[in-house]
Amino acid sequence: MAVGSGCTGEFHPVAGIKLAAAKSEIRYADRLDLVLIELAENSSVAGIYTQNAFCAAPVAVTKAHTQNAFPRYFLINTGNANAGTGKSGKLNALRCCQVFADLGGVSVQQVLPFSTGVIGEELPVDKILLAAPILYSDLSENNWPVAAEGILTTDTRPKLVSTQLEIDGKLITITGIAKGSGMIKPNMATMLAYVFTDADIDAELLDQLLRKASNKSFNRITVDGDTSTNDCCMLAATGKANISIGELDATSRSRFVDSLDTVFVELATQLIKDGEGASKFVTVRVESGKSSNECLRVAYAIAESPLVKTALFAADPNWGRILAVVGRADLDDLELDKVIINIGDVGIVSQGGVDPTYTEEQGQAVMDHDDIVITVALQRGDSVESIWTSDLSHDYVSINADYRS
Repeated sequence: MAVGSGCTGEFHPVAGIKLAAAKSEIRYADRLDLVLIELAENSSVAGIYTQNAFCAAPVAVTKAHTQNAFPRYFLINTGNANAGTGKSGKLNALRCCQVFADLGGVSVQQVLPFSTGVIGEELPVDKILLAAPILYSDLSENNWPVAAEGILTTDTRPKLVSTQLEIDGKLITITGIAKGSGMIKPNMATMLAYVFTDADIDAELLDQLLRKASNKSFNRITVDGDTSTNDCCMLAATGKANISIGELDATSRSRFVDSLDTVFVELATQLIKDGEGASKFVTVRVESGKSSNECLRVAYAIAESPLVKTALFAADPNWGRILAVVGRADLDDLELDKVIINIGDVGIVSQGGVDPTYTEEQGQAVMDHDDIVITVALQRGDSVESIWTSDLSHDYVSINADYRS
């Protein structure tokens, strides 16, 4: 696995994929803010999108286009979400699609638009159209780092993850990029993610793999509990490696799925590590629950509690905040004496109160770490779920208070 931290790590180009990024000054001067990704003909594409009822115009257009044609281009802009823009938003998105359709000699339905940025402002279409010819001419199979940079908003660093595996003597590549730093809680989150492979995967299987991988990754993260209007996660397979995943034996297919899932999880956890104002990377694990939903209910309650998150930022072992959140997570017939809560390897709650082995010094030592694991054992079933989150800092407030300035 090669992880591009700040895009300085190794990456593997995916056969059949070309990328380009440009500075079109959609919102800021001298900043990459427009990305074009070209897919080989007959590539399979699957997508999952925000569950926010006020979904942005480009999301609506992309969902419609993926039903009608084999996509050939992804067009991504930052700085402007083109959300809350009514009918004009869709028309503007289609105008942008049309210019790239003309450049690429494809139908407008084969261009999928994606936007991220400020909500409620008209998309500056003229700036995008002006940059279009240069962007198209710069398409290259090696432009992964600039594409990863070009989709960022409040992120402080790009997210680029790449891996390769060999099956039946053929090398398969999986490479992905993502953005997202705040307004993060998928159904999807304020995130855009694009993962590509040169394996051959039919549309039905690709959709299954995408949903499975996303549920293990992007649907297990939260920065602030907010769900954006623009979230999209796309998985594309070009088939250029000449190996069909659907025809593999169970062992080989499992190896591919594990590699794909690992790319998704690494991208998702990079989003949390770069969460707005984040200084802590926190894993919340809830085990021995009656159901997956029950475990997730408790995990998200902890991860999204402002009191817990601010205690994490202050490195304050205020274990009472965690106990209180578990108690308000609305679990039926919760037996308090059975609940066990640990921070790292330090027991903090058992038998309905503070663990008899707990000391404040132990709690402080584990809370001083940048990487923290909170474990809650409900002792009422066999289900286990984990999610990833960050702390809540002064910088988070400043970033979002100043977001439109």
